[in-house]
Amino acid sequence: MNQKLQIQFPNSISVTIKREDLIHSVVSGNKFRKLKYNLLQAKTENKKSLLTFGGAFSNHIAAVAFAARENGFQSIGIIRGDELRDKIAGNPTLKFAQECGMQFEFVSREAYRLKTEDTFLADLKSKFGDFFLIPEGGTNAYAIKGCEEILTSEDKEFDYICCAVGTGGTISGIINSALRHQKVLGFPALKGDFLKDEIRIFVQNENWDLITEYHFGGYGKVNTDLVQFINQFYHENQIPLDPVYTGKMVFGVIDLIQNNYFPAQSNILLIHTGGLQGIQGMNAELKKKQLPTIAIHV
Repeated sequence: MNQKLQIQFPNSISVTIKREDLIHSVVSGNKFRKLKYNLLQAKTENKKSLLTFGGAFSNHIAAVAFAARENGFQSIGIIRGDELRDKIAGNPTLKFAQECGMQFEFVSREAYRLKTEDTFLADLKSKFGDFFLIPEGGTNAYAIKGCEEILTSEDKEFDYICCAVGTGGTISGIINSALRHQKVLGFPALKGDFLKDEIRIFVQNENWDLITEYHFGGYGKVNTDLVQFINQFYHENQIPLDPVYTGKMVFGVIDLIQNNYFPAQSNILLIHTGGLQGIQGMNAELKKKQLPTIAIHV
């Protein structure tokens, strides 16, 4: 569903949001797209369990846990931060995943950095048996295939397509399916432009770039300006935004419009990648710091 913003932008620029967050109440946005073909492949290989990785408030962990239960799989989550082992009850994401039947393995941040090493994976197979491995964030060839289905024939009118970037899977699928006249802009939630090399593994087209100035300090980092923007944006458009990904991207696009980055009469499509389940956990962290919180409308 595409929803055009009613905001009057300068230079006759128009902005529309593709509401991927409405695909599913739990497995929303890019998580639905990324898991679609991973689940089909797991069934083809007759796997009984799915194993994946994530942090304390990971949208991916919540989505995999729910999708596994709904599709008859067991699920295993390798969680970054062994200090979280005794904090499940106070963590909305982990609590939800556990209620969906996910089995947790908490590891230190040092050990978590080894998650792609053969010895680390061999130890996991020794402990958990023959599982279907889904990478952190879900990005692999099956995920790219799913994300290539985000754009449809009705989107050919747009000049620019913008999306948040985590592990690079979503933007890779969009780049592969974008038309020649379209420029794809990614807004990383992490510092740096190292993701370009990751994205190039999956794409051939060159009509894309990363805008790296709107991470707000890094992954999972927010400030009062971002929170106020998200709340004001909902007040004006009735569209909820998550603070880790889409909120930063939308903030960045509007800021670029106001600073004349886009040519006059540009027609811009923003991809809402979901992630709204993480708002509750983020608000808990903001309250600890006595900072303003995000109004929850979901």
